[in-house]
Amino acid sequence: MAGTLPATAAPGMIPYVALGDSYAAGTAHGCSQSGYPDLLKDGRIESPVIAACSGWKISDVLSYVDDPQLTALDGSTRLVTLTVGAANLGLSDVLTACSRGATQDCLQKIAEARLLLGDCTGGESSELDGDLSKLYGEVAAKAPRARIMVTGYPLLFESPPTGSLQAAINEATTDLNCVIERAVATANKADVNIHYVDVTDVFSGHGIVIDSTESDFIYATGLEVFHPTAEGYKAYADAISAALPSGWLKQEPLA
Repeated sequence: MAGTLPATAAPGMIPYVALGDSYAAGTAHGCSQSGYPDLLKDGRIESPVIAACSGWKISDVLSYVDDPQLTALDGSTRLVTLTVGAANLGLSDVLTACSRGATQDCLQKIAEARLLLGDCTGGESSELDGDLSKLYGEVAAKAPRARIMVTGYPLLFESPPTGSLQAAINEATTDLNCVIERAVATANKADVNIHYVDVTDVFSGHGIVIDSTESDFIYATGLEVFHPTAEGYKAYADAISAALPSGWLKQEPLA
């Protein structure tokens, strides 16, 4: 399980906490491994408290944040990253069904996931909206001085043909990203220091190619299937770093 922050942060360093699911944890099986949070610790960011865990839903992160015995988030925290939402849709079940080649099962799982998301691009509300807004508010309340960086998810497949199962999975991911980004925007309007980090661009050109097991950013086979490779996690870290204000990762005073 995750550790706790040191009692006193080193001068000029940034106390950092990482929350979320397997994409934040860096593994499809377990907790607190080497994902993008570990890559962000260079420069001014201290060794992160990685409280993320594979399979965590929004409610799991809320339970962690609400636990009074855990002090991962406090008034000294200056940076929080958060990747969560996929497990709420059962995307692991979706990908399992689709990878087994059972077309009908795959389409049914995708339909169930998209039903929870609604038509985000059309302005339709989602079952996740309230849960995400509550989570973002709780994190901000526990870490009032922190900048909260919420990431989306990459499109797993590279330019799949329209109407294919792979295209349907990408479309569901796009819907999920839309809901997350919208919830971040809502929280930001409520004066939460929160920012959405889109990773689809940095993964573009590096998704899984149909009828191929080659992808340098996403595992196409094995225990970590459909999760980022080391290069994929570097892309995540680069996207987050690029979204941070100038000076946060250098030896300069924080704004």
